[in-house]
Amino acid sequence: MSEPLVRTSGLRRSFKTGDGEIEVLCGVDLTLEVGETVSIVGTSGVGKSTLLHILGALDRPTSGSVEFNGEDVFSKTPDELSQFRSESLGFVFQFHHLLPEFNAIENVMMPGLIANMPPEVARERGIGLLEEVGLGHRIEHPVGKLSGGERQRVAVARAVLREPALILADEPTGNLDPKTGDQVLGLLMNLNRTHNSALVVVTHSPEIAERFGRNLVMNSGSLEG
Repeated sequence: MSEPLVRTSGLRRSFKTGDGEIEVLCGVDLTLEVGETVSIVGTSGVGKSTLLHILGALDRPTSGSVEFNGEDVFSKTPDELSQFRSESLGFVFQFHHLLPEFNAIENVMMPGLIANMPPEVARERGIGLLEEVGLGHRIEHPVGKLSGGERQRVAVARAVLREPALILADEPTGNLDPKTGDQVLGLLMNLNRTHNSALVVVTHSPEIAERFGRNLVMNSGSLEG
């Protein structure tokens, strides 16, 4: 039997407050297979984003482990963690976090350039992705002049430039109108199929969650489903 792409065991995360500590994750066990689609639904404050940040090595658990292809993620050095995020993960957030001083293709190319990908390769791949998300006519457009939905599509293209094994999306449609949100979600699902990237999406919406292969519910720091 093949190793899962991701396996978490006993994942806990607590934060210190003025009144002591609050435990946000309470022993989360999760496996993700190569190429699968998973939704995580739940109300605000139950730990969804915290879990996503730990899966993406943007935060560390208080205890427990995260394995990626059988390797302990948090045994890596800071430089190794940075390389791991760059090579293996793609991130899409509710707010696109594009760099306003650059145009669409420059934003999409950025992860490749940071990883020393030859500029001509990064540009060629970025143009192909912008065309794939329906923005072939906006390649050189300043991102400040793009609509909210177009900016989010640029962010999606940027997330998959290096063909990551795992895409993590935190409320990627939460800042968009229903029609545009549906288009962005469709793009993520299509990229999952064409690039075989596993896709984990955090959402408040049960309707969105139903479109995924596996639906999980976060409730008071525990994962169910």
